[in-house]
Amino acid sequence: MHLQQTKAESRASGGPQYCFHDVPKPVKEFLRNRGACPVVLQTPYGIARSPFVAVDRDHKLGKDGRPVPGKVGHDRIQQGDGEQSIGEAIRYWYGIGGGRDFETIDVESTIHPDGHFILIPTAVLMRGAKQKRILERIIAPLSFHRHYESRLWREQIDAKRRGAAPEVAWAASQVRRVVEEHQRPTASHILESDLLRASGALSVLGLDLGPYLGKGYDCADSQFQFGKWPIYPCPIEVKKRSQGFTYQVTKYTRLPRAVVLCMEHNLKNPPEHIDIIELPTLAEYLSR
Repeated sequence: MHLQQTKAESRASGGPQYCFHDVPKPVKEFLRNRGACPVVLQTPYGIARSPFVAVDRDHKLGKDGRPVPGKVGHDRIQQGDGEQSIGEAIRYWYGIGGGRDFETIDVESTIHPDGHFILIPTAVLMRGAKQKRILERIIAPLSFHRHYESRLWREQIDAKRRGAAPEVAWAASQVRRVVEEHQRPTASHILESDLLRASGALSVLGLDLGPYLGKGYDCADSQFQFGKWPIYPCPIEVKKRSQGFTYQVTKYTRLPRAVVLCMEHNLKNPPEHIDIIELPTLAEYLSR
């Protein structure tokens, strides 16, 4: 499946439109049944909110943003209340230069449990280019624990080591200190919020924790910034053990994804859009 850009050379006005081609039958049936559906965009960090709407060929968006009958003739992505096209959003998130328009954008799609349409870009072909540019998708991009170390995290840490080795060494010592104190026999009385003592070290690595709220998501206003990628807002839940992330998992409808910062990862089969950061594993990697 791919998106075909129309109205070329009108990016400055937000004019480009993107129509679906070679749509698989399940996606067609989903769009026919819904008429229109909010779009969630896959980024290098994971899914992100967007203003875009997937609209099927037999509908258009009314003044209230809801689908109404309309014989447009093709399935497409509309901007909704956004100021840019889906192509410009993909250009932003994936660091694609702005010199040329898109010819096509290869995409995959899945349906989020709350009914949103997740659009996953996999390759782009620029107008006049001979080869496509592959947009690599990293599974569980914000996870770092004993069972899985995300390549996005490893590349970020290694790049920080090359550019700011003393700061990374300091961050390693701070994370290691928190981990060692939690491993002492007297650690049973330490509150989970004590993990926030590692916030300065995590900030050096590209994760800025928001204020600790203790309600809903503990640090709802947190954000990641890795390498060349833009800032990615993402709520953080602080737990001694990831298995204690019960309420937010069973009631999980908030977008984008959420991340659990914990001392021990013991949650089996976490939801697809929940990432886990295990501090002892991170400390061990930083100390190598």
